[in-house]
Amino acid sequence: MPKFAANISLLFAELPYLDRFQAAAEAGFEAVEILFPYEIAARDTRRALVANGLELVLINAPPPNYTGGQPGFAAVPGEEARFQRDITRVMRYVEQLRPGIVHIMAGYEQGAQAQETFVRNLQWAADHAPKQQFTIEPLNPVAQPDYFLNDYDLAAEVLDQVARPNVGLQYDTYHAEVIHGDALDVWERFHSRAVHVQIGAAPDRSEPGRGTMDFPALFQAFDDAGYSGWVSAEYKPSKPRTVDTLGWRPSD
Repeated sequence: MPKFAANISLLFAELPYLDRFQAAAEAGFEAVEILFPYEIAARDTRRALVANGLELVLINAPPPNYTGGQPGFAAVPGEEARFQRDITRVMRYVEQLRPGIVHIMAGYEQGAQAQETFVRNLQWAADHAPKQQFTIEPLNPVAQPDYFLNDYDLAAEVLDQVARPNVGLQYDTYHAEVIHGDALDVWERFHSRAVHVQIGAAPDRSEPGRGTMDFPALFQAFDDAGYSGWVSAEYKPSKPRTVDTLGWRPSD
């Protein structure tokens, strides 16, 4: 059976940020992920993790531009110096928060030059922090128009070009289903590259059990592939209280 984590940027969002850690632990989760932890002092997040016995699975990078810019710019030509500065800043958070994975967001650009920029930036990050696991994740063009990494075949090509052992694939059922039409088939084709998994239903990114995906079959496929990493619930709860949307979790 997969081991499940909670993305507390989306789950338990009815509660203040620091209260979500306790809510996740009380709901039976042993790990959480946080999309962008940079607005809160790292020591406060770390304290909440420790107090509730939680492992931090993942954070996103680079930090978002809070002045209104779009998140992610690793594939944007001309932003290489900014990327390196921001990844250096991210690693200061990593030292305190100790996330297992840092997801590097490609940003909104297209074309061969964007791919070359993305590959170089990923190589720089991997070499700058060789002990840190990084991931890249295809995002679907309905939710994220013009996002560079919008296809799993493209992600595989980028990973081959990066050729670093600490850069892997982040697989998300919601995005895989919307991009390719069959999340299970995407898993079967690319699971050997996957170092992190996220789950959400399509087409509305709500909790598993809604929409058309067969989540019991997906969970079995994770096990059959020998995947031993975390499976993070990253969805938008369809009900006001997150705890009322957790019925998708298999019983022991």
